[in-house]
Amino acid sequence: MKKFIAVFLSVLMVCTMGVTAFAAETDYDITNPYGNVDWATYNTYKADLHSHTNASDGDDTLKEMVERHYELGFDIHALSDHGTVNYSWTENNSYDPTIKLFMMIKEGKSALEILEENGTAANGNAYTVETVNGDDYYTQENGKSMLRVPFANEQNPTSFNNAHVNTWFVDYGHGRLGGTSDYESVIKAVDELGGVSVINHPGEYTNARDELLTEDAYDKDDFFYGYYIDKFENLLMKYDSCLGIDINSKGDSRTRFDRKLWDTMLTDLAPAGRNVYAIASTDAHNLGIVDSGYVMAVMPENTSAALKDCLLSGEFFAQSCYIGNVDELQAYSAGLLASDNATAQAVGAQMKAAADEIAAQIADGDQGMEFRFNEGASCVTVNEIAVDDAEDSISINADDALYIRWISDGKVVAEGNSIDIDECENIGSYVRAEIISEGAVTYTQAFLLEYDGMPEADINENFIDVDAGFFAAIDNIIRALGKMIAAFAQPILKALGVV
Repeated sequence: MKKFIAVFLSVLMVCTMGVTAFAAETDYDITNPYGNVDWATYNTYKADLHSHTNASDGDDTLKEMVERHYELGFDIHALSDHGTVNYSWTENNSYDPTIKLFMMIKEGKSALEILEENGTAANGNAYTVETVNGDDYYTQENGKSMLRVPFANEQNPTSFNNAHVNTWFVDYGHGRLGGTSDYESVIKAVDELGGVSVINHPGEYTNARDELLTEDAYDKDDFFYGYYIDKFENLLMKYDSCLGIDINSKGDSRTRFDRKLWDTMLTDLAPAGRNVYAIASTDAHNLGIVDSGYVMAVMPENTSAALKDCLLSGEFFAQSCYIGNVDELQAYSAGLLASDNATAQAVGAQMKAAADEIAAQIADGDQGMEFRFNEGASCVTVNEIAVDDAEDSISINADDALYIRWISDGKVVAEGNSIDIDECENIGSYVRAEIISEGAVTYTQAFLLEYDGMPEADINENFIDVDAGFFAAIDNIIRALGKMIAAFAQPILKALGVV
């Protein structure tokens, strides 16, 4: 009898322990931004959503910029000159006389040059610009077609602190001067018109680009950084059509700490169900930087309507050929050097050498370089992302991936092609992946998590946008001066032969 009781109690204890262990396992509800993608039929399109010509402060003409993007394999191209709506590639109406005059005086830019409906590119190939179902496409002989993003514009052209916002798909802001610290007027207007916007290179506005160490950038306990973070977060909570932020652009010297801002905003907003999407862009002001950063858009077809849906849904990746953050380089190099893949080890060694040089520069008080991936090398193509809600796992199937790490609340929580969230420590309310290839770093959008005991949202609902109001009077003066100049800007430009 004693034996029977002992065995019974042992079995009962084992069963109780099993039930307790099972009950302790957290059930995560994963929101997959790529959940509606049909990976079997959709294509991935290379898109530059932010570039410039000499219609504002770019070095090169519209024709030269379009041709360069086409040569580098872009499928989608947005010309987003400052305060200048892009209406066409073939009609000379995508410039504003006042802005062109300002920029010509400042930059000394030459005559505009647009495309013809049929012409010859600088490389000798014949090209056509054709309108199909309302969309414009540039095609060289025997080549694929490149889509023009309609109504692209980098707003706030005379902002003194680069409070820039890129907008697409709606006609707003052509020749609208001012914009110092004023993000909301633009984002609100574009939202009401049915367009899409993004906050450009926030490291310029916040001055995070001037920091040398990651730990010093976007410190929420710092009054000014706390203010900037509250400002951006309130904008995203108010306007769904504002995607998020640019996290890596034009060589990453300005944006190298903006991934930290991205994680900070995701940490604060994801518990409220607000995803923060991230783009990369060239912000090209010259032909040499055109292939530095871009978006890989996953879409059923290459049309402006599909692109708009793609951006609003987060069905895209940010990809950049530059990394300027020394902490990231050190972590990436360690992961790559631990691989048994020869290519991964080679890239890891390159990153380590660059990280060591940057660290030495930082020790001397100034960072003067960023890491550039191997030009022309293979970049990641994501073939499929699989989310298993029952198993609380996410898997990435990607060509040319050398190293993948997963981040939650700004911390690395896993490495490899898959993440089992149940096995991770320090899980917050989202996870996102960074993928290293020989040619670029690729950022997935965040997968939001919902579960019992998850963190609460941290949003300053009492935020007051003080600096935008402070600079409003200056912007009014600038706009008044702009109206006065507009009356004679066009004749001056025509007399000088630049339009």
